[in-house]
Amino acid sequence: MLQHPVFDPIAFSIGPLAVHWYGLMYLLGFSLAWLLGRWRINHGLSRLSLRDLEDLIFYCVVGVVLGGRLGYILFYKFDYYLAHPADILKVWEGGMAFHGGLLGVVIALLLFARSRKMSLLEVGDLTAPLIPLGLAAGRLGNFINGELWGRPTDLPWGMVFPQAGDGIARHPSQLYQMGLEGLLLFAVLWWFARKPRPIGQVSAVFLIGYGLCRFVAEFAREPDDFLGLLAANLSMGQWLSLPMIAAGVVIFLWTRRPAAQLHH
Repeated sequence: MLQHPVFDPIAFSIGPLAVHWYGLMYLLGFSLAWLLGRWRINHGLSRLSLRDLEDLIFYCVVGVVLGGRLGYILFYKFDYYLAHPADILKVWEGGMAFHGGLLGVVIALLLFARSRKMSLLEVGDLTAPLIPLGLAAGRLGNFINGELWGRPTDLPWGMVFPQAGDGIARHPSQLYQMGLEGLLLFAVLWWFARKPRPIGQVSAVFLIGYGLCRFVAEFAREPDDFLGLLAANLSMGQWLSLPMIAAGVVIFLWTRRPAAQLHH
C-alpha cells in the first residue's frame, strides 16, 4: 500500500500572508478557464468578446465562492452552523460544496445573461467547456490537503492518509474525481463543443457528464462522518447528482426538437 505524502497545506508565505495550496488551485482553475475562453473566442467558437469573458469569470468567481459555501452549510452541516453562526465566515477552515457552487454559478450566469440580452442556456453552453479543468485543479487541492479520502480498499494503489488517523489503506478518491469529473469530462465537452450544437446541448452534456462521474466516484469516496450514507445506501453527493443528471437529460431531449436554434 502507498503512503500519502503529507504536504504542508501552506504553499508559501509572504511576510504574515500564508498562501494555501487550495487557494492556488482555485486561482489555477479560474486562470485555465480564462485561457480556454480566450482560445475559443479567438477561434470563432464563442460570440463573447474578451471583455465579456473577463466579466463572466468575475461573475462565476462570486457565484462559486458564495454558492459553494452556502451549499455546504445547507446541504451538509446546517444544524452545526445554525448553532455556530459565527463559523460561517471561517472559510479558511474549509467547507465548500460543488453542488452549491453550481447553483451559485447558475445564478451568476443568469445575471450575466440578462446583462448581455442572452439566454441562460446560451451562456451556459459557452461556459461549460471551461469548467472541468478547474474541477480537476480543485480535486488536486483536495489530494494535496489529504482530505475527502476514499473508502477502505485492498487494491495495490490503496493509500494510507495520516489525516484519517486509522492507518487503513483507502482509495485515493480525490484522484479518481480529478480524472473523471475533471480530465475525462473536459475531453468530452471540448470534443462535443467543437462544432455548432443546438442551444442548451453543451450545458446538458455537462450536467449529465458531471452527474454520472460524481455518482460513480462517490462509491469509492468515504461518506462524510457527520452524515454517513443516506437512503438506498447513497451518499449526499450521489443524491445531489441525480437531479443534475435528470435536468441534463430533459434539456438534451428538449433541444433535439426541430425548432431548436443552433449556436453559430
